[in-house]
Amino acid sequence: MRLSLLRPLFYVCLFLFGSHLIAQKPITLEAIWQKGTFNAKGVPGFNFQRDGVHFTRLNSGIIEQYDLRSGDKSGVLFDAATPVATADPAWKSKFDGYTFSADESKFLLATNTEQIYRWSSRSDYFVFEQKSQAITRLHNGPKQRYATFSPDGSKVAFVVENDLYYRDLAAGKTIRVTTDGRTNAIINGASDWVYEEEFALIRAFEWSPDGQHLAFLRFDESEVPEFMMERYQNEAYPVLDTFKYPKVGEKNSVVTAWLYDLSSAKTQRVDTQAANQNQAANDPGDYYLPRLAWTPAGQFCLTVMNRHQNQEHLLLCDPATGKSTVLLAEKNKYYIDLQEVTFLNDGSGFITQSEKGGFNHLYYYDMTGHQQAELTTGDWDVTSLYGVDEKNGLVYFQAARNNPMQREVYSVNLNGKKRKQISQGVGYQSAQFSRTFDHYIGTFSTQNAPPQYAVYDRTGKVVRQLEQNTELQAKQKEYGTLPIEFFQFTTSEKVILNGWMLQPTAPQYAGQQLPVLMFVYGGPGSQQVLDQWKGANYWWFQMLAQQGYVVACVDNRGTGARGEEFKKMTYKQLGHYEVIDQIEAAKYLGNQPFVDKDRIGIFGWSYGGYMSTNCILKGKDVFKSAIAVAPVTNWKWYDSIYTERYMQTHAENADGYAQNSPTNYADLLKGNYLLVHGLADDNVHFQHTAEMANRLIAENKQFNTMIYPNRNHGISGDNARLHLYTLMTNFLQEKLAKKDKP
Repeated sequence: MRLSLLRPLFYVCLFLFGSHLIAQKPITLEAIWQKGTFNAKGVPGFNFQRDGVHFTRLNSGIIEQYDLRSGDKSGVLFDAATPVATADPAWKSKFDGYTFSADESKFLLATNTEQIYRWSSRSDYFVFEQKSQAITRLHNGPKQRYATFSPDGSKVAFVVENDLYYRDLAAGKTIRVTTDGRTNAIINGASDWVYEEEFALIRAFEWSPDGQHLAFLRFDESEVPEFMMERYQNEAYPVLDTFKYPKVGEKNSVVTAWLYDLSSAKTQRVDTQAANQNQAANDPGDYYLPRLAWTPAGQFCLTVMNRHQNQEHLLLCDPATGKSTVLLAEKNKYYIDLQEVTFLNDGSGFITQSEKGGFNHLYYYDMTGHQQAELTTGDWDVTSLYGVDEKNGLVYFQAARNNPMQREVYSVNLNGKKRKQISQGVGYQSAQFSRTFDHYIGTFSTQNAPPQYAVYDRTGKVVRQLEQNTELQAKQKEYGTLPIEFFQFTTSEKVILNGWMLQPTAPQYAGQQLPVLMFVYGGPGSQQVLDQWKGANYWWFQMLAQQGYVVACVDNRGTGARGEEFKKMTYKQLGHYEVIDQIEAAKYLGNQPFVDKDRIGIFGWSYGGYMSTNCILKGKDVFKSAIAVAPVTNWKWYDSIYTERYMQTHAENADGYAQNSPTNYADLLKGNYLLVHGLADDNVHFQHTAEMANRLIAENKQFNTMIYPNRNHGISGDNARLHLYTLMTNFLQEKLAKKDKP
């Protein structure tokens, strides 16, 4: 049955996309992946200024200022081509990024930026001072990472080659805070690979509010096992990349927190014993420090999680002594998803999120750790905290309150009363607020409507439109795109699952039983069944529908926005319930009169590749074909933080690993299997595909494979995406579209 609350949307889509009843202009892979024909327009990043009504934008080496309300250009704050009073000889009048000091009198200009891993990068930085019109080089040496102004703008802290520094701008002096940084051994002020990937922690230092202390993390990764990847660069020998990567049960970095006093130049270690003494008896023993912050009153706050990630402590540290006390502690029978903490500037307390009531909600605590208010309640999840408008006593957030597949923007008073939905309409709504919370940039899309951007006031009233993507909407009509329709069904285990479907309606397919391609991700807390624009994949799915495929997607148990129990029931057995649900979904689809149950395929990437691989093996009599891109094939080869959060270690949960790892079921392969991986994938290593291939070969199971040299987890660059989607499309045409001969 279809979701009744979204049924009106379906009929609206039939009207909007009715042109497909007349003709469909063919969609091509080259148009999607090479020419950019169907790229949605976005809006450039909004660097909000402190007055709340202006923002700046980088445009061809010029930092331009605009009025948020009118969109009018207010001025030029910096033009790289304009001569300045004085400039360092190294300045080449080019830059690719910038940040302001708190009072916006100085700019940090990043040049020659190069990517390291997913989020990290290094640059050559220059400081521009508006008053003196001078440009000075931040550091005479190797590139710097994470250059950050002190609160008063008088200093800049940064990391060079794993050591933390700061520069006193007025004195023109650079002070080295640490001296023991070494590649693949010690990192000061930056994070290691696994913290960056799984905790999204990149810059591992923070200035105190008065600028007199630097808090930083020190990663000792000396005993973390190394991983090596080869890169091929048209030379006699490939380049070998070696980096520290802790896999399941292996040694993690030993992470410690430190406080540096600028006036005394002394460093002391932060005492974390208050959190560690409550560690469970069966915990592997080490711990994580995934967040560091300062309170407005100048106390250092450190988040501590045990290795199982089912205990979390917020510690308050006295910077004068390094001694800590517990501000807040939480335990969970499964695991805790790391949440951000927002301290109120008036010093009265902080806002954080928790699933302690069964759904993710917002809570207000005072600075003694006592709960003052439950800001949100109900059988629905808060999905993002946008910030606190202390002047008006409001907290802004995003939630899936009306429907797990949709998102709305809300405000609520600090006492938990007068919750108000400020976004309008159904679909996926998100917001980026100005510093004063007087305005926000709102983004709206649905599965069938590309993103639209507008400026709103604090009440949700449109101030002005930014981008409606009308040209792309016209292309939807031009190419006769079909409406994507939501559905839900009940499994044999009485579980209601949500899905979406794209069904061909061209006359030549009328009355036929068509092949199905299922798209899957399915990982913990994720969602693919969202009323949100799907980007380039939308057009690939539309292309497949033009060619006579039914395309469908179902969110299995373990996915998000349906409460803690639905999400965390996969604990210690990743892949078990998820695969059961995908097999049930395939059977449900196979029972539809327009579907050929003998021609059902499944495609997934990363966790989705893990799922599609398990499905073609454990669902060998249901799935005819599967595509797995960059799949995990055994969790014992993946990183420690992610995997142990959901599975504990292999030593603790050997059966959970063995029963859900595709490499252990290679003998079950019956259908067609395409296995794809990038050789330079630093995340899900090529090892997963190599081991899977080995097992299939040992069982004499035939399969298709493709490797992408020098490509990481995203497999992109130099037509790699076009090549990949051509490969997958051809595979489907050969292995799924054709009916088997009797």
